[in-house]
Amino acid sequence: MKRNGFTLVELMITVAVVAILAMIAIPSYTQYIKRANRTDATKTLTLDAQALERCYSQTFSYAACPGAAAAAATSIEGQYTVTITIPDPAQPAPSFIISAVPLTPTQLADTPCALFTLNTANTQYAQTSAAAANTQICWGST
Repeated sequence: MKRNGFTLVELMITVAVVAILAMIAIPSYTQYIKRANRTDATKTLTLDAQALERCYSQTFSYAACPGAAAAAATSIEGQYTVTITIPDPAQPAPSFIISAVPLTPTQLADTPCALFTLNTANTQYAQTSAAAANTQICWGST
C-alpha cells in the first residue's frame, strides 16, 4: 500500500533548513535597510545646502534663509533629525553647518553612522556612535 504525505523527520528537516536561512537572511536584510536609509541623511543635507546657497545668492546672508533659524526638522523620508546651524552671521565669511542624527529605531541601531554633517565648503563628515570618523563609509564613497 502506497501512502502519500510527509514523515515527521522530513518535516523537521524542512523546518531546520528554513530556520537556518532565516538566521542568515534577516540580519543581512536589516543591515541593507540601514545602509539604504543613510541616503535619506545625505540627500537631505545636500538639498538643504543647495537651498541655503540659493538663498544666500539673493540675500547675502544665511541667517535670512527659510529654515536657517528654525528648530530641528525631519529629513525627507523621516529617518533623521536635521539641524541647520549658522555659527555667526556677522562674520566676514558667513558659514553654515547642517547636521543629521538618527531618529527612527532602525537608524538609531546604525552605530557606524551616528552623525552626518555638511558645511559651507561642501565638506562631508560622518562619525560613529563612539565619535570616530567614518565619512567614507557613511557618505557612500566606498
